[in-house]
Amino acid sequence: MLNYEEELAKFQPSLEIDQAEEAILNNDLTDLSDLLAQVVTGKQEKR
Repeated sequence: MLNYEEELAKFQPSLEIDQAEEAILNNDLTDLSDLLAQVVTGKQEKR
């Protein structure tokens, strides 16, 4: 059985749109396009 008081105590509201956008943009992750660019520039530098 659910304990509603306990569940409410654990509740954390989701980020607002501006906060979520900022958190996503500030996250510096390497994606596939970054990796491909590194491979291409690496091969060009070796020539």
